[in-house]
Amino acid sequence: MHEAALRVRAERTRILAANIANESTPGYQARDIDFSEALRASVAADAADGGLVLDTGAPGYRVPFHPSQDGNTVELGVEQAAFAQNAIDFQTSLTFLSMKLRGLAKVIAGQ
Repeated sequence: MHEAALRVRAERTRILAANIANESTPGYQARDIDFSEALRASVAADAADGGLVLDTGAPGYRVPFHPSQDGNTVELGVEQAAFAQNAIDFQTSLTFLSMKLRGLAKVIAGQ
C-alpha cells in the first residue's frame, strides 16, 4: 500500500506545484486530487491486475474561499499548506516503505 501511496502523493505534488506556479495566471483554475479515492482505486487496480496501476482520475477543481476578480482560483496559503502536508505524508510513506525493505533485507540475510 505504501508504494501506491507514494505514487499518488507524487502525482498530487505535481498538481499542487502547478497550482502554485500559476498563482498569477488570470483564469487559472486550481486543481487537486482526492488522495483517499485515488489510493483506493490504485490499490483495487493492483489487486485486480496483479500490478500497481496509478489512475488518479481527473483532478477536481478546488473551490476558492475568496474568489478573485480575474477568475483565478489559486489561493497561495491554501496551496502552500496542502503542498507542505502532502510532502510530510510522502516522507512518512517513504519511511514506512524503507523500514519494510530493511526488514526484508534482514530476513534474507538470516539476521
